[in-house]
Amino acid sequence: MNVPLWLWATTIAAMIAILVVDLIIVDRPWSKDKGPREFGMKQASWWAAFYIGIAIVFGFGVWYFGGGAAGAEYFAGFVTEKSLSIDNLFVFYLLMSSFAVPKKYQHEVLLVGIVIALVMRGVFIVLGAQVINAWSEVFYLFGAFLIYTGYKIVRDHVKGDEEEKDFTQTPVVRFLKRFWPVTDDYHGSSLTVKIDGKRHITPMLMVIVAIGVIDLVFAVDSIPAIFGLTQDAYIVFTANAFALLGLRQLYFLLAGLMDRLAYISWGLSAIMVFIGVKMILHALHENGVHVPEVGIGLSLTVIIGIMGVTIAGSLIKSRMDERRRIRPGVEKGSRDLR
Repeated sequence: MNVPLWLWATTIAAMIAILVVDLIIVDRPWSKDKGPREFGMKQASWWAAFYIGIAIVFGFGVWYFGGGAAGAEYFAGFVTEKSLSIDNLFVFYLLMSSFAVPKKYQHEVLLVGIVIALVMRGVFIVLGAQVINAWSEVFYLFGAFLIYTGYKIVRDHVKGDEEEKDFTQTPVVRFLKRFWPVTDDYHGSSLTVKIDGKRHITPMLMVIVAIGVIDLVFAVDSIPAIFGLTQDAYIVFTANAFALLGLRQLYFLLAGLMDRLAYISWGLSAIMVFIGVKMILHALHENGVHVPEVGIGLSLTVIIGIMGVTIAGSLIKSRMDERRRIRPGVEKGSRDLR
């Protein structure tokens, strides 16, 4: 797509406006009871649906003005990045638990995380586009990296490494603790406080630093994945941005469903391996090797299919596990009645 500078500026301004409106809605400056509030499942569901709706409408606009190929690339990229963002939420959930972040302040932590992620991904998109233009063989590297990432996702899931990780003891957090005293408790949303004339940092700052490091790792994973579907910088950026918008509400929606999405890691692993193979085939084709290339239509179908099967399988497993937990109690009750 040949995107003029004014459209880039308008798109970025619209993203910033959406984040500002989101923050205003959560902090409620017009309310007597000002300050952040907790989201219920119903509210989170409506807002998550709203943000996904905006992303879909934008995608149809890309399809209409940019053509079917551009539209398919956007939707394939959006579904992939949204799937990765859901997996990222599991890590955010573990991070919030490790630092015992009060639920009413988790909104602000997530907002900072989204802003950091947008900035980092914007930088990676610019760098990635420059590298691809200068050295097409980078697709071999990206492809191999994504296949390894797919393997690592399953390996960590099977071993339970993520669940055992203590985010309060990461190298960056330990580094901060060496130079500044840290308060035991949260002081609202303040990052630093003065106690007995000495400046202390709060756990809130530690959480934001930890989430920034995690965002960096996520950007390294996600940008090669979407470049495997499209090399259009505008589509790469907007697909990433819309996947990240509404992540706060989606977090609270999925917080009660974390244990039900048992196969999400397997689905993401399959997507990473699929895109990795696609990138290697593309690189071989560009270097004159006669191999089949995977079209964007097939890519979109495979990605949606994998996530659909993954979510359906997870929900079926969750129901079966619930029935197994209930059945012993029912059988015991039946014997007692006899």
